[in-house]
Amino acid sequence: MTTWTDDQLDRIGAAEELTIQPARADGTLRTPLPIWVVRDGDDLYVRSYKGDGSAWYRAAAARPQGHVSAGGVDADVTFAGVPDAGVNDRVDAAYRTKYQRYGAAYVDPMVTPTARAATLRLLPR
Repeated sequence: MTTWTDDQLDRIGAAEELTIQPARADGTLRTPLPIWVVRDGDDLYVRSYKGDGSAWYRAAAARPQGHVSAGGVDADVTFAGVPDAGVNDRVDAAYRTKYQRYGAAYVDPMVTPTARAATLRLLPR
């Protein structure tokens, strides 16, 4: 496994949205979907506000490989679950800080227990 470069972390972390494409069972990529992305230190995270009710999240959980694009960076990734409550607390804070201008109606669903349970760390391949 490789790691993100500082430039990639900066560019993806600063991007308003990330385009995510989980892989299907046959390895082809799903249709690109824009979602919010946050950075915590040297790691990048995405969440499904619908939890496991989201098709993209179910696909990423079933076959944890895909592709992401944001801030001019295109990368093949592995999706990893985040069972650590402390990490999820920091990810909550990152969502609140980065997207606060959208207001509680949009940010609050991203920090519910349902969304926290559907947090994925993006690992470059």
